[in-house]
Amino acid sequence: MPFYQFTVPAGGATLAHKAEVATAVTRVHSEVTGAPAAYVHCSFVEVAPGSIFVAGRPVEAARLVGLIRDGRSPAVRARLIHGIADAWCAITGDTKESVAIFLQEIPGANVLEDGVILPETADEPGAIR
Repeated sequence: MPFYQFTVPAGGATLAHKAEVATAVTRVHSEVTGAPAAYVHCSFVEVAPGSIFVAGRPVEAARLVGLIRDGRSPAVRARLIHGIADAWCAITGDTKESVAIFLQEIPGANVLEDGVILPETADEPGAIR
């Protein structure tokens, strides 16, 4: 279910390492949440330089929006965000200060995957991931 979408300026380091970044994000998500790797989706959207802004000024660093299933604890979400940021920076050479990751939780009932509407999740052992 998780869907991670990178918005990347053309020619950026993230774009040059898509497969590595996608593999690392999948690994981190699976390790932190216990979700099977087969359910982790990654997408890269290339935009023209000068298309990403912070405080009204253009920035050259990629941005990541991740949709994850509702029910993760704050501690799990923090491990997920930091794990993804660390992996991303190790691959691209970006600094953690330039990274922006936005996670949005959505109920399992709002997702259809493999023809099935997903159940809800929890961080408890044995819970549906």
